[in-house]
Amino acid sequence: MKLYSGIDLHSNNNYVGIIDSKEKKVFKKKLPNDMGEGNSKNGNKYLSWAYVEAVNAAKRDYSYVRRYYQKKMAKTNNVVAIKAISHKLARACYYIIKNQEVFNPQKAFG
Repeated sequence: MKLYSGIDLHSNNNYVGIIDSKEKKVFKKKLPNDMGEGNSKNGNKYLSWAYVEAVNAAKRDYSYVRRYYQKKMAKTNNVVAIKAISHKLARACYYIIKNQEVFNPQKAFG
């Protein structure tokens, strides 16, 4: 019986496997993600905290942030909704610094 090995590195399917000549899987193992398992350790925790606090303040003061938060809350839970807005603010800050432009909420919250 001939055995063939292969590595599948497509998107998040990091698998290594061995198949026989009839293309039947003999061995399959998922490789660890080098970017951080579950994304729990990526990023600066203090900066993340600051963005979450900015989201909480923005929810109180700006209707477009509140609308986006309520839309996300309908589909997910509180933490995911806040982190999604936090990510939007982080991206907006990056482009404000990069392009030297004024914040445009229409661009960020559509």
